[in-house]
Amino acid sequence: MTDQSQTESPPMERSGARAETASPREVASRDELSRVHARLAEVQRERDQLIAIVELLQEISTTEHFVDVLQTIARKLGDAFGLDRCAIFLTGENDEVRLVASYEDPSIRNLVVDIDRYPELKRAFETGEMVFIPDAASDPTLKSVRAQLEMRNVRSIVVLPLLSQATIIGALFLRTSRDAQAFSDADLRFCHVVASLASKALRNAHRVEALTRQQQYFTASQRRAERQRIALIAFLRRLLDRHAEAEDQSAAEASLPKASDDELERLVAVAMHVFEEEAKG
Repeated sequence: MTDQSQTESPPMERSGARAETASPREVASRDELSRVHARLAEVQRERDQLIAIVELLQEISTTEHFVDVLQTIARKLGDAFGLDRCAIFLTGENDEVRLVASYEDPSIRNLVVDIDRYPELKRAFETGEMVFIPDAASDPTLKSVRAQLEMRNVRSIVVLPLLSQATIIGALFLRTSRDAQAFSDADLRFCHVVASLASKALRNAHRVEALTRQQQYFTASQRRAERQRIALIAFLRRLLDRHAEAEDQSAAEASLPKASDDELERLVAVAMHVFEEEAKG
């Protein structure tokens, strides 16, 4: 019986080996299927990004205030990537940096921040180039804020400067958590496109606001000039009416002494001052 068991066991082992070993064709088929699935996921992601850009352009074109434009961009990016944080910072006077749009807290619109708390943001402002940190936990430049990043479970950070005629006017800040998908090259290109759109939207919004202020100024000036003309006409009408009631005015004017002529000039100056004050409303 012992000899029989020994002779029957090898065929079972060989059968198991055949079941576990795939043919080269099967292996190639599985690899090809994996590549197709990966490519399909990439195409779908690119499609979603193109849709996001089109939606951004539509919303930007119908939004007048630049703060609303930036908030729209932060919201779209946050939704597209499932970000832990998406924010837009703008530079101000005396090297101030203000947080003007935030995905995680849309109520923030004009908050002065300490740029030393954001080494990656500071580097983007100083160099004018994109800062990409694939792994925040191991990046030496973030050593001073590593505890906060680990507490927030941060994975990757992207900072893109916003430029206007080669001048840095702000930055687009994106941050992902550990369980989020890593940024691909296509994602970074998409972020560059969005940063360019944000820069152009800012320039256009500033132009619109400048034109609006200019138009308001001209309209106010026109109203003042119109009121001044009305006051002048009313004054002349009353003066002429009074003059028509008097007799022999021509002879009287010819006999006016110089002192009286000077007094008339003074009265004219006073009247013009009154017209200007009336024009101010």
